[in-house]
Amino acid sequence: KLSPLPKRAKRTYLAMDKDKEVIGYVIPVFRWAEFRKKMNPDNLTHRPEFIVKPRGQTVWEGKTVKLHCTVAGWPKPKIAWYKNNVLIDAKAHPEKYTVESNYNMHSLEIKNCDFFDTAQYHISALNVKGESSCVATIVVKRQGLHLKTWVFKFSFFCTDGFCAEHGVTFETTIIDKFEVAFGSEGETLSLGCTVIIFPTVKRYQPDVVWYRNSVPLKPSKWVHTHWSGERATLTLVHLNKEDEGLYTLRINTKSGFETYSAYVFVRDAEVEVEGVPVAPLDVRCHDANKDYVVVTWKQPAVEGSSAILGYYIDRCEVGTHHWAQCNDNPVKYARFPVTGLVEGRSYIFRVRAVNSAGVSRPSRVSEPVVAMDPSDRARLRAGPSAPWTGMIKFTEEEPTVGVVPGEPSDVMVTEATKSYVVLAWKPPVQRGHEGVMYYIEKCMSGTDTWQRVNTAMPVKSPRFALFDLAEGKSYSFRVRCCNSAGVGEPSVSTGEITVADKLDLPSAPGNPVATRNTDTSVVVSWGASKGVTQLVGYYIDCSVVGTDVWMPCNNKPVKQTRFVCHGLTTGVNYVFRIKAVNAAGYSQSSPNSDAVVVKAAICECPHQNSFPVFTFSVLLIDNSSGVLLGARPRRRLKHCVPKEHEPNEHLVWLQRPVPGKPTGVTLLEAVKDYMVLGWTEPANNGGADIRGYFVDYRTVKGNIVGKWHEMNLKALTTTTFKAENLKENVFYEFQVRAVNMAGVSKGSVPSAPLECKEWTITVPGAPVGLHVLEVRDTSVVVLWEPPLFDGRSPVNGYYLDIKEASAGEEGWKAVHEKTNKMKYMKVTGLKAGTSYVFRVRAQNIAGVGKPSATLGPILAQTRPGTKDIYVDVDDDGVISMVFECSEMKEGSEFVWSKNYQAITDTSRLTITHERGKSRAIFNSPSLDDLGTFSCVVTNTDGISSSYTLTEEGLKRLLDISHDHKFPVIPFKNEMAMELLEKGRVRFWTQVEKCTSACQVDYVFNDVIITQGKKYTMNFDKSTGIIEMFMDSLEVTDEGTFTFNLVDGKAKGTTSLVLIGDEFRELQKKSEFARAEWVRKQGPHFVEYLDFTVTPQCDVLLKCKISKKDAGIYEVFLSDDRGKDKSTFNLTDAVSMSSYFYFFPSANSSSEIQVTSTEHGIILYSMVTHYNEDLRVGWLHKYRVKSGVTGEQLWLKINEPTEKDKGKYTMDIFDGKDGVKRVFDLTGKDRARVVGGLPDVVAIQEGKSLNLTGNVWGDPAPEVSWTKNEKALVSDEHLMLKFEHGKFASITITAVTTSDSGKYALLVKNKYGAEAGEFTVSVYNPEDEEKEEKKD
Repeated sequence: KLSPLPKRAKRTYLAMDKDKEVIGYVIPVFRWAEFRKKMNPDNLTHRPEFIVKPRGQTVWEGKTVKLHCTVAGWPKPKIAWYKNNVLIDAKAHPEKYTVESNYNMHSLEIKNCDFFDTAQYHISALNVKGESSCVATIVVKRQGLHLKTWVFKFSFFCTDGFCAEHGVTFETTIIDKFEVAFGSEGETLSLGCTVIIFPTVKRYQPDVVWYRNSVPLKPSKWVHTHWSGERATLTLVHLNKEDEGLYTLRINTKSGFETYSAYVFVRDAEVEVEGVPVAPLDVRCHDANKDYVVVTWKQPAVEGSSAILGYYIDRCEVGTHHWAQCNDNPVKYARFPVTGLVEGRSYIFRVRAVNSAGVSRPSRVSEPVVAMDPSDRARLRAGPSAPWTGMIKFTEEEPTVGVVPGEPSDVMVTEATKSYVVLAWKPPVQRGHEGVMYYIEKCMSGTDTWQRVNTAMPVKSPRFALFDLAEGKSYSFRVRCCNSAGVGEPSVSTGEITVADKLDLPSAPGNPVATRNTDTSVVVSWGASKGVTQLVGYYIDCSVVGTDVWMPCNNKPVKQTRFVCHGLTTGVNYVFRIKAVNAAGYSQSSPNSDAVVVKAAICECPHQNSFPVFTFSVLLIDNSSGVLLGARPRRRLKHCVPKEHEPNEHLVWLQRPVPGKPTGVTLLEAVKDYMVLGWTEPANNGGADIRGYFVDYRTVKGNIVGKWHEMNLKALTTTTFKAENLKENVFYEFQVRAVNMAGVSKGSVPSAPLECKEWTITVPGAPVGLHVLEVRDTSVVVLWEPPLFDGRSPVNGYYLDIKEASAGEEGWKAVHEKTNKMKYMKVTGLKAGTSYVFRVRAQNIAGVGKPSATLGPILAQTRPGTKDIYVDVDDDGVISMVFECSEMKEGSEFVWSKNYQAITDTSRLTITHERGKSRAIFNSPSLDDLGTFSCVVTNTDGISSSYTLTEEGLKRLLDISHDHKFPVIPFKNEMAMELLEKGRVRFWTQVEKCTSACQVDYVFNDVIITQGKKYTMNFDKSTGIIEMFMDSLEVTDEGTFTFNLVDGKAKGTTSLVLIGDEFRELQKKSEFARAEWVRKQGPHFVEYLDFTVTPQCDVLLKCKISKKDAGIYEVFLSDDRGKDKSTFNLTDAVSMSSYFYFFPSANSSSEIQVTSTEHGIILYSMVTHYNEDLRVGWLHKYRVKSGVTGEQLWLKINEPTEKDKGKYTMDIFDGKDGVKRVFDLTGKDRARVVGGLPDVVAIQEGKSLNLTGNVWGDPAPEVSWTKNEKALVSDEHLMLKFEHGKFASITITAVTTSDSGKYALLVKNKYGAEAGEFTVSVYNPEDEEKEEKKD
């Protein structure tokens, strides 16, 4: 029941600022003009306009600059800042940019400006009415000329700024500099430099500032700074991994500044327990509220002897020494919400990592954080309040008591992992003057029941973390507010949220490349992880070649994709690998880099104490992307003093040879004001990859030529260029220069004078960029690029021409008849040792264009030692392509491509390199991977190979992969059943091979059964025979019997189903056999009473008994007339002996005969007078199986082989006499198909098919044919023959598509049977042509 609404006082209004704080009362004044505007809002809306525009500024390097502007517009416009048309993300780079927007006043602050901040800065204002923008230019000046490149960095002496205050120009020199330093956790490390400032001015001291990773350091208990007037010192107390980074000393004077930088590495302290992880680092607190805070940290570089299982978070109230663990179970994410804090108290936090070996040492503690409302914290940071200039809102005053709070709004899930879910919301508008608290409710998907989560105590913060949720389940959440008046209505539900990790692990970084730097350092660069979110950084590991011990190069993750690894041993061979880290954990390690020997790069610094004038090439390369920005050839620089380079910059003095000259500068297309040029790359690259080209031009008028001018300031990466802004009908000459890391080559031979006028031809231009790969004795792959001029319609194909190099122009001939739509072609049928030249022509609808420049001569010869790509499937079923190269040089790399194009979808393949071998691993093989994969080894003489993956080949590889992943134990025989004497049942099978570790589970109706009274099991691992015996079959034994085998990774299963009539028939036979055995344990008839009629028409009654059944036998005869009885006494032992003497059992046995079954051969002999005293023994050197069934003495040979040939002897002994029966299997062969039949036959419809299979067997086998498992009969269309006992043939005249199918030749004799199978596929060429036209 709801409480009645309180009576309200007269209507009053409050003035409130943006934070909803009451600032006074307002008396409303009704104005008709404002009222009309409100009624017609279109009169108020207007597009943004700049009242005050940002102004361009020029600042010194290292200073901070701020751009201001004022924007009007309604609705309120959205503001965005751009640098050179690239959006500025201030949140992603808070150390560099700060963006503020207050009351239509907007500003962009750029901190610690450097040369690269020189740019045009745009501000864009956008609302529904339109968009406006303004631009301002920032110019950052340096105190001296400072050329920073990826290749090297120089500074040049210049005149610093004059200080008018003191009347001098201060010159700063830093000497006695600190080097790259190494320390361990817990140690104290000092860095220092001596600073000389000239001239000396009394009472003047420079400003000394220390930076770590470009962030100014402030004195604290961990950081101590000291300036003595001559020496600047930085002391790091109790080192932690957070202290690792690039340290910079900056000396600011009134004439400028001077800096020096070096890297400090912090190694992990020794672990107390071997194998445990090292401590996490960089523990921080975020989103602190009244009773809630989010703790984050970074994973350590070393996980220990096993992977990190999770982390424990500890908290400690400031002023105490009691640490309390916040989580019972380790959390995997490097982020954890801590709840249950006490409002107004300060806390510090630390984190420990745990793996299977134990728990690490705790991290360095976080900065203290106060549990309080964020708005209160903001007011405390802001200091005294300024005069109010906010917005006035009219609202009714809420009563101070008795009002139930309203609904919270914007309830959302801010974090979701499989361990916890974090909710956030906005407080209600209607909440009175007293504080509100919150209850959180959850509802599982598929139900309508809402459960309160925090039943014991409501929370004070608009944040809450829910634990103990079922992983993989979906929940909805909502929030209620409460105060002293009661509990309010629930908020809107969040909708269903699945409890699972929302953040994926990073993908593996790209292949690392290691290059030499100094005698103790190596530069490592790599490709960034693709598609990673919330990247923390990268860890670099190194290992000495030949060992498997990996050591971290950095203990604090770095975000750039280039790092200098210091502290290495000179002359030792190292390999490197990279792994990425985000809050979810570590990525897979990248492939190992190629090995690199640690020694100084190309040469020592050429300058001496005196500064000579020397000539070299300057390359400008972007630090982050490695893109060549520009080059200047052969500049003369005086007084060159190399400054100390930063650890992540490669300092190389270039003395390698520059490339050779490009050749063949030709015109590819011409329009009124531009021409497109093409050329061929130089034959000699100078020992380093070509990084680009520069094009020069000059005008030609008659015999007068002008001066050469540069056309492009940024190096070109292709061998074509569009020369723009030319004059129509003017002649030009062009030359091209190539550039590598050593410098710029000489110019090519100038082109012929080319007139700039528009082409009117309709056919395409000439293709460009011809080159060859995979040169072999009889084949070569030719590749090219499309023409730059398509003509009047797009290019729709190409023609490749070839001729021998020694032939004349009339020797050209086309390689193919139909157009080739690809930009490559494999040419086959070449003569080994012959040189060839090639050219390509492009075609469009209008016709075929001019041929390209000729390529060659190319010698058709396979290089010695050339290897081809081969496919490998490892024991885990991983499919990969492998290419090996024994001629790797320094700088050589394996480059893979698909269909001769760069592989852009890196999710399909993982490429690894190791010691002259490259492996391309299929991540998830599918039809998307079909195509031609090629691999080229750079910086070699064209070593390359390719492999074409077809659909059929993929299916075969997937089958092999499945067999390797899930190997199957092969069975010689599937499970079979035999009925033994006494009614016992034997289930058995035999495997082809197994190890001693092979295990068997005996299963009945999915339940494992064990040896006992009912079941007897036996597994002979030497023969592979598995047996299970049952004494009898009962009604409950109906079902499926299974043997499950496990042999390492291999598994095997064989089953036998006994149900229905088959089971009941077997059960009857078993019961009968057991009853017979029981009957025969006492006196019994061997043959029951029967009668025969003699030739004299007498009726002779007879029966058969065994010798041990002596006794008195009576015969009763009766009918309607009466009855009679006859008695026969066989109790006399003498008479029994004499009786049985005349009927010896052994002599009644027949000669051994042979018969064949589907499993093998049975040798047997029939006994006319069988009794239990008969003893039978078989003599043969190989193990076989023998037994007696009724009056048949038999021996079974399963799957007979050559070893089973020989003489078999059966000894029969009946107590008095003995007989030997001998059978010779020597020279006897089971029927076999020994050859002549293919696996697959493809034949055109209408043709005749004749196949002959060679068969063998002694005696000659019986032959039959089947199609799709149905017997075939000879007729006019299909003729079957069997000649000379050896040749079986099948002839099909005028085949049709209905003759397609699976055929088999079946042969059989008494020693065994076999089938030779093959498939016939009949095709119609007309149907195939129709399908090609459709394609």
